[in-house]
Amino acid sequence: MKKLVCSFVVAGSMLAVAHAQQASTQPPAPRTILAIGAHPGDMEVTCGALLAKQAKRGDRVVLVHLTAGEGGNPRVNSEEYGEQKKREARAAAQVIGAEVIFGSFADGQLANTDQTRHFVVGVIRQVKPAYVITHWKNGLHKDHIAAHFITSDAVLLASLEGYKADSPPHRGIRGIYYTENWEDKADFSPYVYVDVSDALDLWEQCVKQYELIRGGISSFPYFEYYQSLARLRGAESGFKAAVAFDIDSWSKKRILSQLP
Repeated sequence: MKKLVCSFVVAGSMLAVAHAQQASTQPPAPRTILAIGAHPGDMEVTCGALLAKQAKRGDRVVLVHLTAGEGGNPRVNSEEYGEQKKREARAAAQVIGAEVIFGSFADGQLANTDQTRHFVVGVIRQVKPAYVITHWKNGLHKDHIAAHFITSDAVLLASLEGYKADSPPHRGIRGIYYTENWEDKADFSPYVYVDVSDALDLWEQCVKQYELIRGGISSFPYFEYYQSLARLRGAESGFKAAVAFDIDSWSKKRILSQLP
């Protein structure tokens, strides 16, 4: 299995490989990481440990929730549950030192349209991220799939001079990374591994702001699943814990000046 074991540091246009290079004496300048999820909790549970780690080192972390996830609790009316999810999302973001932005799109009906793309373009141009994280393209949940293609298209549109929005084009995105979600396993291949060993406690505090993750709504063991997944990916990459991402197939290449 091919994989990159990374410290989430960019050298030029390539990710620096943590096991292949000595750490620089000067930490990288702060960057902005934009994580775009279909519902509150999606990005926190899949890559919240990484977001917590990066925020702790001084990076700006912005979470975007395209819907409020209002349809996720059959025992509560959708309006009430949507407000609950927004409160939980704000609390989770506060734990890791992130900002949060909410879309106004309907849960279960998310689609890659001019309207959704324009919203994400506006966020990208306003936030000016160096990295974008979102859902993988294949899986069980149509909202996740839609979020993938909305984000992918918006990254391109946000860079175009001819695409009109309130802010000027942004061309500084160095990479798009796709999270590992139990609902989106089809064709997902972990390719980039990032050490999050020192962020698991903060991640736990973050995700447990959500009733869903605490086990109060679904019988699926969300917390235990993603905690175990972090340990598994850590074992595969030589860390105590790690998160893994897939990337677009056309970008799966390494360019080196010499063998590491």
